[in-house]
Amino acid sequence: MDLRQEKLTEWVAKALNQTTLSLEMVSGDASFRRYFRTKVEGEAWIAMDAPPDKEDSSSFVAIAQYWLSQGIQVPTIDHYDLELGFLLLSDFGDDVLLPSLFTKESEIAPNNASGEHYYALAMKLLVKIQALKSDSNYRLPLYDTELLQREMALFPDWLLEKKLGLTLSPHERTLLAQSFNLLTESALAQPQVLVHRDYHARNLMVLKDDSLGVIDFQDAVFGPVTYDLVSLLRDCYVVWPDEKVDQWCQQYYSLLGDQGRLDYDLEQFKAWFDFMGLQRHLKAAGIFARLSLRDGKHSYLDDIPRTVDYLVRVSQGHASLKDFHTFLVNTVQPLIATKLIAETALKEEFDV
Repeated sequence: MDLRQEKLTEWVAKALNQTTLSLEMVSGDASFRRYFRTKVEGEAWIAMDAPPDKEDSSSFVAIAQYWLSQGIQVPTIDHYDLELGFLLLSDFGDDVLLPSLFTKESEIAPNNASGEHYYALAMKLLVKIQALKSDSNYRLPLYDTELLQREMALFPDWLLEKKLGLTLSPHERTLLAQSFNLLTESALAQPQVLVHRDYHARNLMVLKDDSLGVIDFQDAVFGPVTYDLVSLLRDCYVVWPDEKVDQWCQQYYSLLGDQGRLDYDLEQFKAWFDFMGLQRHLKAAGIFARLSLRDGKHSYLDDIPRTVDYLVRVSQGHASLKDFHTFLVNTVQPLIATKLIAETALKEEFDV
């Protein structure tokens, strides 16, 4: 047990009026946060360790309190100390949505029946989240040009140069800059709504009544209407057939129409959806590389080929991104095959 876990254990015991108790590690995530479970007389809580020098938990507290008051199922915060970086939350259990999306026979092939059921729930919940306004106690930041560009820069900085060892030519840098500008313009042209920013199957929990709970919402912003839908339907951790994604995209467009929140046609919505997915997957691929290189979390390397495949498939359908698509196919994917996939296979061989 490390020093922070010892302090967290003491803090939780005091909060729950216990002389002693134990904490069981539940998970860490892609940030510096860690989660532990404790049980007292049959009731369970989740203790969050968020080092204050690395994580600002004030947004988590403010958003959780506001969303809960608006009927969004997020964990209840029973106790918190922002100076220590300790929070005590209600326990949603262990049923993350992702495993429920696959067949029992395969961890690769998604299950259409469970996908239809849970994505219908997730999209209805997302419409409700997007309708929320900014809380007077905590004003969400905007998903502006600076943030959009900074996120996409993770792709060349961490994946292409640091992980794959690619030295970008002036022409390639210009190509990336032009492509990133197109994606930024598309994002800013969309209606701006509340964005969870990581709304996917690892951050949705299947609760006991089969409804969905929402976690990992502390980075919420006001931004493009298609962002969270892309996170859900073009998830970095599960791939659905293009025709299924298109069907769900149309369903969500109809849900927005039912709310009277449409002043654009379906074709425009789909174009925004595609470009938003490209922006998000550029960011995600860069983050996965950074998690390996900076934080020693190498399991995310397995998600990079799938994420770059999204970039290739979607960019192929847009003439304005023809040169960007060619760069991905001729330069990036071969490097992933020869360096990243080969490196991962070698590590697995030696791990065995």
